[in-house]
Amino acid sequence: MWQYQKKLQYPINIKTPNAALAKVITSQYGGPDGELGASLRYLSQRFSMPYPELQGLLTDIGTEELAHLEMIGAIVYQLTRNLSIDEIKKSGFDSYFVDHTTGIYPASAAGVPFTAAYIQSKGDLITDLHEDLAAEQKARTTYDNILRLCDDPDVRDAIKFLRQREVVHYQRFGEARQTKWNDYGGAADKTA
Repeated sequence: MWQYQKKLQYPINIKTPNAALAKVITSQYGGPDGELGASLRYLSQRFSMPYPELQGLLTDIGTEELAHLEMIGAIVYQLTRNLSIDEIKKSGFDSYFVDHTTGIYPASAAGVPFTAAYIQSKGDLITDLHEDLAAEQKARTTYDNILRLCDDPDVRDAIKFLRQREVVHYQRFGEARQTKWNDYGGAADKTA
């Protein structure tokens, strides 16, 4: 099903470690609106999707989200490599460090571990597509917030790429929703 190329979807080349920034960005690895949840959501929803073209869309975007997970992991790793204990303490990264050293662990910026409760898979075409639209907007907002906190051009460059992909995914899900809404004749949401 997948072909793996041993390179990131977008290059990550961070020159300046910054553990405080890594602690924030890790939320896109395993936080409530992060890439792990997105990939699991879409790859799970595809099984009950009644249209092959939408199964393909969910598979494609779910797979791309795994590539984004890999990018976020690379960002967090590069931001935390070769840190001194003093840098770890001063940056507030010490609580993460105690449990994970500088290993990449799926958790929110607040330190809450990833949970499957972050994902939704209802088995209803319209419900799942609305969930997917909302998920992409929440991820975009998280990337916007990271950009507000970040002044490192190497990190900003990669985060801007990831943010743009959220916008594209939102557009694809919107097109799919509109197409299938028309096929349904709007019947799925007539009570709303």
